[in-house]
Amino acid sequence: MGFWGQTGPAGGGLAARLASVGHEVMFGSRSADKAEHAVAELREQWGDRVANLHPCDNEGACDAPVVILAVHADSAIPTVQQHADHMQNKVVVSMANNLVRNGNEFNAVLPPHGSVAAEIQALLWRSRVCTAFHLVPAAEFAALDYVMESDVVVLGEDDAKKTVMDITASIPDLRPLDGGSIRNAVGMETFAAVLLTVNVRHKMRASLRLTTVR
Repeated sequence: MGFWGQTGPAGGGLAARLASVGHEVMFGSRSADKAEHAVAELREQWGDRVANLHPCDNEGACDAPVVILAVHADSAIPTVQQHADHMQNKVVVSMANNLVRNGNEFNAVLPPHGSVAAEIQALLWRSRVCTAFHLVPAAEFAALDYVMESDVVVLGEDDAKKTVMDITASIPDLRPLDGGSIRNAVGMETFAAVLLTVNVRHKMRASLRLTTVR
């Protein structure tokens, strides 16, 4: 699979985590040099556990059948526009939440189509866009010795969604949950603001975990 934004904490952490469980990961950045530097740092820290990380630029990451967008929300749209021709027939996963911080509170800023994921789908109309990993703290991905216990809500078309849910399930103790179509992305991106606000105000690093009521 391919990654954009690997030099950031969320993208770099998730890429390392997926490489550690056996996935071949094309580790992309705006420049291949930055990607090589980031991969070298991860290999120095984790050794052969991240041997499946392969540095490249963002265009190179588009060669993979699944491309995960871990770039910040404000750069996601221009980056997608730049590489749209290379994304045809790909499964594209958006992790972006468009949030602003006001003191100790986060608020969602919703674009014209209602969510960042919907904006990306409108641009990549020949791709299959899903969303996932919005509510997992970035630091948890990068701590490979830490057992992650979280639910990951995945949204999108059924076939693409199954692919992303299978990828999620390959990480021990992450549980993928089917949250419906991309139309529900507005709810997930908005709830990310609530969860971050809770974490800031209570000095926590909480993620989502759903329980069954009997």
